[in-house]
Amino acid sequence: MEQRILMGNEAIGRGLVESGCSVFASYPGTPASEILPAVLRFSGETASPMHIEWSVNEKAAFETALAASYTGKRAAVAMKQVGLNVAADPFTRAAYLGVVGGFLVVAADDPGPHSSQTEQDSRFFAQFAKVPVVDPASPHEAKEMIGRAFALSEKYSIPVVVRPTTRICHARQDVPCGEPVRLGRKADFRKDPARWIATPAFLPKLHRTLNEKLDAVAADPDWAPRRMSGDGLGGRPCVVASGVAFSHAFEVLEDLGCLDRVDLFQVLLPHPLHRAFIEEINSRYGRILVLEETYPVIELQLRNGKALGRTSGHVPREGELTPDIVEDVLRRFLDLPPVAAKAAAAPGRRPTLCAGCPHRAAFYAIREAFPQGIFPSDIGCYTLGMNLGAIDTCHVMGACINQGAGFYHAYAQDGGPVPPTVVTIGDSTFFHAGIPALVNAVFQGARFILVLLDNGTTAMTGGQATPQNGVRADGGAGPAVSIPGLMRACGVNFLQECDPYDMDAFRRVLEEADRYVRGPGGGVAVVVSKHPCILPAVVRKAQAAVPVFVTEDCTGCRHCIEDFECPALLQDEETERIRVDRDLCIGCGVCLKVCPAGAIVEA
Repeated sequence: MEQRILMGNEAIGRGLVESGCSVFASYPGTPASEILPAVLRFSGETASPMHIEWSVNEKAAFETALAASYTGKRAAVAMKQVGLNVAADPFTRAAYLGVVGGFLVVAADDPGPHSSQTEQDSRFFAQFAKVPVVDPASPHEAKEMIGRAFALSEKYSIPVVVRPTTRICHARQDVPCGEPVRLGRKADFRKDPARWIATPAFLPKLHRTLNEKLDAVAADPDWAPRRMSGDGLGGRPCVVASGVAFSHAFEVLEDLGCLDRVDLFQVLLPHPLHRAFIEEINSRYGRILVLEETYPVIELQLRNGKALGRTSGHVPREGELTPDIVEDVLRRFLDLPPVAAKAAAAPGRRPTLCAGCPHRAAFYAIREAFPQGIFPSDIGCYTLGMNLGAIDTCHVMGACINQGAGFYHAYAQDGGPVPPTVVTIGDSTFFHAGIPALVNAVFQGARFILVLLDNGTTAMTGGQATPQNGVRADGGAGPAVSIPGLMRACGVNFLQECDPYDMDAFRRVLEEADRYVRGPGGGVAVVVSKHPCILPAVVRKAQAAVPVFVTEDCTGCRHCIEDFECPALLQDEETERIRVDRDLCIGCGVCLKVCPAGAIVEA
């Protein structure tokens, strides 16, 4: 069997291909974004025919893959933890109806969080939905768990969640790669209205069956927690851990020379927790520590008031369980001397939009045009517009349009002046969750400006194509979906497109949009800020570069650094004048319109 060093997400992708997955769908979101490209790559390498798609959102991805499983084929869907929120409706329903072919939900959690709105625990969500969830502790284990999880799903006709975390998704490890299984299954959907339609009259029986399935899973010996150190007799401290917290605990105990002092158990299936294991732990051990991220899923199922963990406060109730934190917790649990305090890390530079990013120009123009405005925005790299003072709210995907409507209605009912409200949303986010929100805002008579930041890609998560590009996940052609056409279909009457690099023109369009919003018969005015993301080299080469120079007229006011925040503009410590970092500057020329002293000129 070939050994490859794979990222965790690549290992998961390899596991899906090797296990005979036929349909795979996803929506990009860190830390799960690399799974689909890996599935695409390995399915091609192994000549494994699969349907693979970037769906417009997680709900669409879930339902597409779920229907494939109804035909008897293996299918899977991948998303980040907050993406599971978007798919919550079909997720909870799927548990009741069950599946035919194995169906996996890869929900990548982000303890910390590193790049998410929450650090919620998908294991808790699985518990709420009554769905089994497996918790890999390494990239190697994540790959191997895929096949086992498919088998579990088919054995009990139930969806199964595979829940890696950021440290699993983005770690690298030597992973064995074998040949894919050739299941040779043909699609065969068998009609059963009592199951697949399941009106309320059928649901009590389905719920009873679901509970019986979970009881059987909780008794399955193949998924019982495994003891990784100690003798299991109960005369020593007990540590119960899952996921990457188990890996950290094992390494820390090994480094401390304490493996022989502790009975360490790894939980592979945190929900439903193995019933015999619960009885064993509670009857044999007096001192129990539970290490898990992020919620007390295992701890609560133990139902042992003496167990120490997140509920008791012995483990931090929020944040990532890093090796340092795990070591500190274990030292206190084992009555070992604490680790000497470490020096605080130097603060880093705050994230900012790339030099030449078209969103920077759009945000600057919005802030200059409406200094007293209200600025709801959304999830994406453009959230960094908050640094330019052009974002006031950021909630969840698609919320900005609904919030724009909410701000308008709240102010309008007072009868006084309504502040300018400028909503910003990215093109991928608009496809994901913005369309229903726009229909609602137009229909309900809201009045605000919607700036659609169209850079032609899902930039924050790796540059995936959107439906308007007409390119599918495998590079094949699909029909391009027109954003302006969708806007018109949503009932928008004011729609103009402008390149934000031309800030004078862009500001004029914004002011015209504001007049429409406030005029007779006004409504939602849409301005499409259209300029491609500058990260791809082909884009930078295609656009004209404007060489800029800072003259001696520079007063060192720092407006271009603090209010425009271009990372290619730096302040010289000796002269206090601004200088251009030629390594970062791409020559967008937008800064020519920014300097209040007119000191930035074309070279």
